[in-house]
Amino acid sequence: MNKKKIYIWTCDYSNMSGEGNLARIFVKKLNYQYEPIIIQSNKFLKKYKFLNYKYISPLIGVIYGWYRFILGRKFSYVNYLPLWNFLIFLLLPPNTILGPITGGSKFLQNKKNFIRKIIFPLFYKMSELILKIRKIKAIFATDLLKDQLDKDFCKKSDFNFIFNALKKNKKNKKDIDFLIYYRKHKNKEDHFPLKFIKNLLDLRCSVHIIGNYLKLNGVKNHGYVNRAKLNYLLSKTKFTLGSGESLYTFFNIECINNFVKIILDSNYNFKIKFLKKHFYVLNFKKISSIRKIKFFISGNYRYR
Repeated sequence: MNKKKIYIWTCDYSNMSGEGNLARIFVKKLNYQYEPIIIQSNKFLKKYKFLNYKYISPLIGVIYGWYRFILGRKFSYVNYLPLWNFLIFLLLPPNTILGPITGGSKFLQNKKNFIRKIIFPLFYKMSELILKIRKIKAIFATDLLKDQLDKDFCKKSDFNFIFNALKKNKKNKKDIDFLIYYRKHKNKEDHFPLKFIKNLLDLRCSVHIIGNYLKLNGVKNHGYVNRAKLNYLLSKTKFTLGSGESLYTFFNIECINNFVKIILDSNYNFKIKFLKKHFYVLNFKKISSIRKIKFFISGNYRYR
C-alpha cells in the first residue's frame, strides 16, 4: 500500500547540530506512516538569503504550511519550536504535526535576561493555551518545561523525545580522556566549567573540544563535527563534563551510547532523574575531586 505524502518543513536538518539530528530522528519516525518530503529552509530560501534569518524562516515555514494545507496535503513543522514562540503555534495550519518542542534554559542574572525570565513564563502559558484549544499533540524534547505546564496538559503530552536517540554502540579502546562540547553563548557560559578544564590540563589529561573554538593552551579543538565524526571521537573517549544547563542533550545521549562517563558538578546533582548510572558527581571546587579524576584516568576505573 502506498504511503500518503507528508511535507516536512525543517529550519535545521544538519547532522552537525543537536537540533538537526533530533529532527532526523523525528522524520524517521514519521517515515513509518508517511512518505516524507523534506523541505530544508536554507535550501528552499537559498536565492533569498535575507529570508533565511533564524527569526524569519520559521514564519516562511508557516506560510509554506498553509500553501500545502490549501492543496490538501499533509504537513509537519519540525523545528525551531521553542515553547515561548506562541506565534508559531497560533499561526500554523490545522492538523499540522509538530516536531519536538524545546526550551528550558536558565538565563544569566542580568537586566536583559531578568526581563526574559518574567516574560517567557507568560509566553509559555499562551502557547499552552493555544495548543489546548487547537488540540495539537505536544511532544517535548526534554522535560525541562514540565514544571511550567498544567498537570492535565502534561498527561496528554509526551516528554523526553531525546531518549529516542539512545542506542548501544560497539565498545572500543579509549585513548581520549575527555571530549567536551563547548558552545559560546551568553546563556551557557556560566555553566561551562572552564576552571575545572584547566585543572584537567594540569593533570596532563588529554582534553578535546567540539563546537566553538576554545582558546585554551593544551586542548585540541575539532570544531563542529557531523554525527559520524562525533561518534568516532566518542568511541575513543573515556569521560565528558556535563553542563548544569541541561543534562539530557543530544551530545550527552551520544556519550551514553558510546560508554562515555558523564562527570557532573555536585551543584547539579538534583537534575539527574534518568539514566543515573551514566553520571558521576564530583565537587568541581575540591582538590579531592581532582585526585579522583587522576585515579580514573590512570585506568583504575571501569564503566559499569
